[in-house]
Amino acid sequence: MLDLNLVSDELDRVEKAIRDRGLVVDLKEVKTLNDERKRLETTVSQTRYQQNQSSERVGALLREGKSDEAGRLRESLKEIARDIKEAAEQQTAVEARIREILLLIPNLPDPSVPVGRDADDNVEVRRHGTPRTFAFTPKPHWDLGTELGILDFDRAARMSGSRFAVYFGAGARLERALIQFMLELHTTEHGYREVLPPFLVGRAALYGTGNLPKFEEDLFKIEDRDLYLIPTAEVPLTNLHREEILDEADLPLHYTAYTPCFRSEAGSHGKDVRGLIRQHQFNKVELVTIVRAEDSFGELEKLTGHAEEVLKRLELPYRVVTLCTGDMGFASAKTYDIEVWLPGQNAYKEISSCSNCTDFQARRAQIRYRPKKGKVTFAHTLNGSGLAVGRTLIAVLENYQNDDGSVTVPRALRSYLGGADRITRE
Repeated sequence: MLDLNLVSDELDRVEKAIRDRGLVVDLKEVKTLNDERKRLETTVSQTRYQQNQSSERVGALLREGKSDEAGRLRESLKEIARDIKEAAEQQTAVEARIREILLLIPNLPDPSVPVGRDADDNVEVRRHGTPRTFAFTPKPHWDLGTELGILDFDRAARMSGSRFAVYFGAGARLERALIQFMLELHTTEHGYREVLPPFLVGRAALYGTGNLPKFEEDLFKIEDRDLYLIPTAEVPLTNLHREEILDEADLPLHYTAYTPCFRSEAGSHGKDVRGLIRQHQFNKVELVTIVRAEDSFGELEKLTGHAEEVLKRLELPYRVVTLCTGDMGFASAKTYDIEVWLPGQNAYKEISSCSNCTDFQARRAQIRYRPKKGKVTFAHTLNGSGLAVGRTLIAVLENYQNDDGSVTVPRALRSYLGGADRITRE
């Protein structure tokens, strides 16, 4: 959530920044409401002061034996109390309306973010590795996995509908190996603390990360309960410190978690309907960092590097792009997408988004810290996939496929698969 005073005081700049994100908003109502909020706040404060002064005067009159005058003043105090109650109720209503508006406004893009409308305007930052040249036509993972007997989309559809998969044998082991490999890398070498969080969270947690109220249609809700299946571990990990004041000495905090993730994909509009790219249920290893305000953009570079390291160890070619203003997520001020090369689809596909949300989520979730000097202030939060496990499995299958239909196991994963160096038909 944006700072109310920033929106009110720098209205033109904020409206332009949001227009750069492809949204047209009129925030004049916020400024008007904020002026009204300040007026009511002053009214309540001044009237309460008058109430206190009059109450003290009543006591003094009683001590002086002037009970009649004290009685008349008591009657006026009832009217003052009604005025305070009325103004306070108006103030509460105004503040609720302000919050309602602010909850729907996205974060402001950092000045370093390229202005653009969609993915075509994203800017490539770097590439790593060279895509393999095949002596045969590489297959997409949905054909490879099915022919190997390790992925089954038809049986999953009979159980759960479209956009689900069943993993068998080496497919299930490969998924599990990737999870373990990623967690060990991030905890033993990158300094993250592993967490096993709940997979169900309440509305307050989703408001904190910006998933609600704007993206409710993309969530799976438990009927008649204030519980939702998590769309990503970013939600529970960020909310670990909701409504807390941290000590500056304890920052930065680095968390990683493996969780299944659940998304209705309401806004995908039929995109990537085949295979594992865009599923309703998928596994992910998430990275979340909570830092001092002045450290967050440096931390974004580190976090992105940690996600990239997974692909480097797996020897998979990829590129990093800076998302333009029109392609960024709602809560992000700057995002790098890491896109892995998929030869079966002859394209780079996103495998991780690494975002600096600045104080946007922290304001919504009330995550603050106490500096050694100065006032308590909002922390900055960052998150990134480290990585999306199913998409990493896709990349392994497609990049390491052989002309006989088998798949070579990357060297970094062999110890997690009992030393196996090849996946063959089951």
